[in-house]
Amino acid sequence: MTNLLEPPLDRVYRRRESIDGVNERRLARRIERGELIRVAPGSFVTSSTWSVLKPIDQHAQRVWEAASRTSRGTVFSHAAACALWGIDMLGDAGDRVDVSVERTSGGRTTGNLRRHTRDMARVQVTAWGDHWITTPGQTILDMAAAHSFTMGVVVADRALWSRRTGGPLLSLGELRAGADEYRGRGEVRARRMAEFASADSDSVRESQSRIVIDALGFPSPELQHPFVLPDGRIVRTDFFWQEWDHVGEFDGVGKYIDAAILRGRTPAQALIEEKDREDALRRIVRRVSRWRTPQLQRPAQLWDILTRAGLPSVMPRPGR
Repeated sequence: MTNLLEPPLDRVYRRRESIDGVNERRLARRIERGELIRVAPGSFVTSSTWSVLKPIDQHAQRVWEAASRTSRGTVFSHAAACALWGIDMLGDAGDRVDVSVERTSGGRTTGNLRRHTRDMARVQVTAWGDHWITTPGQTILDMAAAHSFTMGVVVADRALWSRRTGGPLLSLGELRAGADEYRGRGEVRARRMAEFASADSDSVRESQSRIVIDALGFPSPELQHPFVLPDGRIVRTDFFWQEWDHVGEFDGVGKYIDAAILRGRTPAQALIEEKDREDALRRIVRRVSRWRTPQLQRPAQLWDILTRAGLPSVMPRPGR
């Protein structure tokens, strides 16, 4: 998980650090061949190094590169602050780095910086080297106000996550208190996000699933409900509707391909273990429903999966 202390990469090729100068034609050829990736103006890394980074760490590296070029006292915010705090986001944060400036400074986006104009006296920040970074609570509220309700809930859940390495970045009570005091464009969305946020969603896609389930009119599920399997193992399910004895699971592909999750197992072994776990669950509950990312992008498909398994909805089946 990215933190504020060190950049994700220690091997970055920078034009300004080159002693013998840069052969622009050779550099252009390497970029054209896909050997190098431009992460910021004048900064490059090898494609093989870049490809193994998670999206959040890729963006954190862009923020570190921007910080080395901006004037002292810059305030990094929004997605830039998310990356530095290690708060996963939904989707790619893009090439530009978010900073916040006083309204009188102007909000023109230039180069790789995206400037957000605001009343800086109301913005909560903490020191970060020669610069500033918005606090976790401020960052979440800014993201909720500037982006979709879904994005706001996702970043809130990741910061609140009870099993987060190093502990949650803030409490739900602190987030809701901050939302009550938040003023500006998007404040209503920020307060709605804070009311919906939870410390129990284990992943970005679980948070997204919870939002789609609610929007489709299904009952609110219990998150991370523990079950004792016949062999004595204790497992937790993503979602559980006790009244209907119905388990719901988001089936992410990471568990089959991510080396950190596999922990030495082959993808085939992980798949077999997951199937055995589901079979064991089916012996102790009436229904188990599973879905993947395409069903979150096409909610009618998730509506079909859950209603066909007997879960009631107060909403009609959505159209395309």
